[in-house]
Amino acid sequence: MHSDEELSALLKDPERQRKAFEEVVRQYGEQIYWMIRRMVNSHEDANDVLQNSFLKAWNRLPDFHGDSKVFTWLSRIAINESVDFLRRQKTRSAVSSDEDMVLANSLMADPYFDGDETQAMLQEAVSRLPDVQRTVFQLRYFDNMKYSEISKMLHTSEGSLKASYHIAVKKISDFFKSHD
Repeated sequence: MHSDEELSALLKDPERQRKAFEEVVRQYGEQIYWMIRRMVNSHEDANDVLQNSFLKAWNRLPDFHGDSKVFTWLSRIAINESVDFLRRQKTRSAVSSDEDMVLANSLMADPYFDGDETQAMLQEAVSRLPDVQRTVFQLRYFDNMKYSEISKMLHTSEGSLKASYHIAVKKISDFFKSHD
């Protein structure tokens, strides 16, 4: 297992780039998968978005200068791919009020989902958030990322992130109160 600095240096070396990228996939693949999975909710969709994210990262490798950590760079690509995927999903189907219930039911039926009804409700509440609030909430709550890390990933101020997070928490809290 290489440090982020070592991986960054190896990724810049054309002769060792391929092996280094394989190590990046091994080292960060699962963590990136779960980041994506919380955003798109479906195992199959998460795998597709993960593959697209790594493909995009490989194609953008010449643009990686090591200004940020490898994980931060990959996370930014994965988040953008997830948001793009969700936008495409929304445009393909008109959102109905029953769709969120379908999401909760499909989560409970998903063999890869090992949560309970409360977790399904949380995912349903999170799925109702606007894209930015959902992304900030997931990175902060599920991935325990610091605002400073999220700020670098999303290219926005920490104050803006804190506001988005607190609004998201309020909306989720209101969702649970309305379903008591």
